Amino acid sequence: MTVPPARIRTLTIDGKDVGAREDETILDVARENGIWIPTLCQMTGLSNIGACRLCLVEVAGSTKLQPACVTRVEEGMQVTAHSDRLAEYRKMIVELLFAEGNHICSVCVTNGHCDLQWLAQRLEIDHIRFPYLYGKRSVDASHERFVLDHNRCVLCTRCVRVCDEVEGAHTWDIMGRGTNARVITDLAQPWGESTSCTSCGKCVSVCPTGALFEQGKAVTEMVKHRELLPMLLTMRGRQR
Repeated sequence: MTVPPARIRTLTIDGKDVGAREDETILDVARENGIWIPTLCQMTGLSNIGACRLCLVEVAGSTKLQPACVTRVEEGMQVTAHSDRLAEYRKMIVELLFAEGNHICSVCVTNGHCDLQWLAQRLEIDHIRFPYLYGKRSVDASHERFVLDHNRCVLCTRCVRVCDEVEGAHTWDIMGRGTNARVITDLAQPWGESTSCTSCGKCVSVCPTGALFEQGKAVTEMVKHRELLPMLLTMRGRQR
């Protein structure tokens, strides 16, 4: 069966006239036109879930902010991707992530290679306005190759999605709610005892922070291999 070509929509982003296929999201179109919108949970190659809310944008005619990664373009849409209001919300979201977790960059294995750290720098965050929770979180070093540090986890679920959608193992999941939510392996058993984990390392490569990292490497070697996922999907002929 022949699939009809997608129709073209015209819209504006920050006053710039752009064209897009009807099946594209605001984030897709913004990137195609060199307009930066911050993201954290979003990763090309994985399903978009709009969880971190960093990509919120203003759409004329709507009183609610819309997540750019899951909002499809519409004809005549007027999108504001950068405003004082959005900048304040984005800074607040990142500050809350720092306040909720135990993100001490100076002693983190991914210091200098962390998406959260990079976002804080890009958004010009030089202090946190909210009280730190200093949650009592554990470290799981039971796996022979990798480590899970709950102190660094921002619950972006990249690990959950890559394990389910790309590796097909579905070792990772989420347990609990709110500040008690945690990523878990299998039925909340130690990672090293997981019977479904294939030790492929895809979860480690897509993790934006030092929550998942390889054992036995120095800080300067702890570079996340972001190129692994798009390369793998291209080889498989599947790209979201």
